[in-house]
Amino acid sequence: MPLSQPPGFLAVPAAGAGPGVLVLHAWWGLNDTIRAFCTQLADAGFVAFAPDLYRGKVTNSISAAEALVNALNADAARAASDLAAAVTFLSQRAGPPDRGLAVLGFSLGAYFALELANADPETIRSVVLYYGTGPDDFSASRAEFLGHFAEKDEFEPLESVDALDAALKRAGRPVRLYVYPGTGHWFAEPDRPDAYDPAAASLAWERTLAFLRQPAG
Repeated sequence: MPLSQPPGFLAVPAAGAGPGVLVLHAWWGLNDTIRAFCTQLADAGFVAFAPDLYRGKVTNSISAAEALVNALNADAARAASDLAAAVTFLSQRAGPPDRGLAVLGFSLGAYFALELANADPETIRSVVLYYGTGPDDFSASRAEFLGHFAEKDEFEPLESVDALDAALKRAGRPVRLYVYPGTGHWFAEPDRPDAYDPAAASLAWERTLAFLRQPAG
């Protein structure tokens, strides 16, 4: 029996089916930028689902976003349950089943994407990161990794990017991490005019599509 859709946004290609990409929002919440990104993925042939980890709350304010993150972290069990439900739903909705899923995370969502790669290695086969890092042990993961990072990032300095690269390589995971010159955090989000870099965002998108379209390993 098909599962009901968890809270979130689903975008489906015109063909009605395709490989699954789980999209994890930044600390702003499930906003129009994330919905538009899911729609772009659907236009490219993927079934994209973005779970609403804040359950309806969205903000443009850094201080409010910090409060939302703190509340999410305080209820880690609920966040983990919501992510697991999203993975189960998308696994059933997308296909083929033996391909597994890709997970794509922005900032806060990148951390959860990395956690999922360890927690569900049988399902998560590809990981795309936008300016976010996470744990330092990937021995349980079976995924391939692609990352887009900013050269001038107060939230994710290049030392953190280098540490992530080293941790993934220690675990023997295929990894390509790109640093975009002159950019800052949120460079791929057009609703952040103080940070958005159209050229870098376009290149990151092209690299993301090429990575997601690779034959399943």
